[in-house]
Amino acid sequence: MDSLFINSLLEDLKSPEESVREQATQKLWRIWFQQKGIHGLEVIDRSQKLMDAGKIAEAESVLNELINNQPDFAEAWNRRAFLYYTTGQYKKSLMDCQKVIDLIPVHFGALHGMGLCYAATGEYQKAIKAFRRALEIQPFSIVNQKLILECTMRLS
Repeated sequence: MDSLFINSLLEDLKSPEESVREQATQKLWRIWFQQKGIHGLEVIDRSQKLMDAGKIAEAESVLNELINNQPDFAEAWNRRAFLYYTTGQYKKSLMDCQKVIDLIPVHFGALHGMGLCYAATGEYQKAIKAFRRALEIQPFSIVNQKLILECTMRLS
């Protein structure tokens, strides 16, 4: 991945112009999804279709195989983290989110996911910390700002 281009997009996430931020967000997601070319993208798409059809075990199997074959494919880990989150397997989701962060420290989606998992398990301080880390990358993220407020309210 072209680190100068990535750094430019990360700077664009801090722009006061919403259109600049949205475009940078879309480009970063595209880069992450396309990290392993068309094959990786197709496998992720197949896993999503299986999830949408309620075939969770099959979707997990597809993602497990992709991760085994390409363990440095951060978005494969992130998609499996999402699968685990949606099925209430928060500890597994957190482990996969952490793997994404290990591979791509600026992956705001995985940081957001970590925050959601911590909030779901009542670990609001950790949730706030994860949402704040995501906000360092995407300072205008309204959803993360709201989630910080919600978690803070639950602490009091």
